[in-house]
Amino acid sequence: MSKLQTAKEFFFPKFRQVFHFLTRQGIAMAGNLCYGLLCVRMLPVPDYAKFAVLFGYMGSLTVLLDIGIASTLAPLVGEHIENLQLIADYVASIRRIALKLYLIVAPIAVVIFVLLVQKQHWGILVVSQMAAVLVVTAWFARVSSSYGSVLTIRRDRSRYYRAQIIGSVGSLSLLVIFWLFHSVNLYVCILLNMAQIIFIAGSYFQRARQLLKSKGKASASKEKAIVRLAMPNMPSTIFYAIQGQITLMLITVFGHSSSSVADVGALNRLSQILVVFSQMNPILVEPFFARLPAARLKKIYLLSVAFVIFCAAIFSALAFLFPGIFLLILGSKYQSLRIEVGLVILGSAINYVSGFLWVVHSSRRFVYWWNNLSNILCTVLVQAVFVWKFDLSTVRNVLIFNIATALVSLVISIACGIYGFTYGPQTIHRNPAEVIGETS
Repeated sequence: MSKLQTAKEFFFPKFRQVFHFLTRQGIAMAGNLCYGLLCVRMLPVPDYAKFAVLFGYMGSLTVLLDIGIASTLAPLVGEHIENLQLIADYVASIRRIALKLYLIVAPIAVVIFVLLVQKQHWGILVVSQMAAVLVVTAWFARVSSSYGSVLTIRRDRSRYYRAQIIGSVGSLSLLVIFWLFHSVNLYVCILLNMAQIIFIAGSYFQRARQLLKSKGKASASKEKAIVRLAMPNMPSTIFYAIQGQITLMLITVFGHSSSSVADVGALNRLSQILVVFSQMNPILVEPFFARLPAARLKKIYLLSVAFVIFCAAIFSALAFLFPGIFLLILGSKYQSLRIEVGLVILGSAINYVSGFLWVVHSSRRFVYWWNNLSNILCTVLVQAVFVWKFDLSTVRNVLIFNIATALVSLVISIACGIYGFTYGPQTIHRNPAEVIGETS
């Protein structure tokens, strides 16, 4: 077989998978990215500050209202994906746990939100409206997580992606229509985004009920199994839920005006450009490295990491050398953020490389007890030093804070990879009968 033919057989399936991703999940994510960027351009700076804080905070709250509970459905069902009653019963048990969690977390989250934005002086009516949107939208986002898992387990990915595409493109189209009629304001942007989340939640709920053909019955034993499986990951889930919006929260607390909050919110939209590509990691990268023969692992690993670092470096260099390209996307209100554009893209690029390494390491079981623990402890230590020593009321210092945090994760990810290749992957304690079956 010629080298050309070998290369074709190797790369063609990979390109086809990337194409399928971009034409499904990619369309939905691109629609959401465009929606956010249009809101940056269309809304006045004070209004966009409110929009950014509301949905940034909601992103963290959505994770905290789930804490990995929905992700337990697939491993608990296992190979019994044809047992519809079993799936329905687990979904009912997840729903009951989620309701209890919601009744506890939502009121606390509202109080924290009010305290968080207190310095911005937005008025009790505006903050109350934002809090109402927060608790309603976060609930429906949690519903999407739970019932969306049913669609993925039942391998109904076409309907799973369809709901996201319709919601994303639909809200973007409606926003453009409102813009054509000169009717875009803060409430329109919030309500359209809220409508998208509710639509996706409703679509997943209806389709899951059709697939399962049963409401399901919650049980104490299943609830206990769900909590037991989710419990080990809860500390890291809570930590990363907060870390995801840490820069926006810091500037909201320490910043002197709404313009600083809007600046960080707008810059975070630019950092989401790489999120489209990071979503390919668990869908495409992880399965590829998981199936890779051990003899070829190190070479392909080093080449892949070098390629990702090269692309991230080029993207960061473009932001520093030609910030006007990125500022053109944000609009004239943010043209003074030339250095800040480079800083936010650099932080995003470092996080992307770190995330790529984490996915590859997970696929090869380079996962150890010290890994997450070290990341959390070192990150908190670095952030504590910044809060103590730096003036975090400025956008630039908050972005430097973000880069320092990203570097901590990157260094620990690199250390994890070196350790994995030196000492081998995490061992799995299997049933002796399985080993006998393999060797017989």
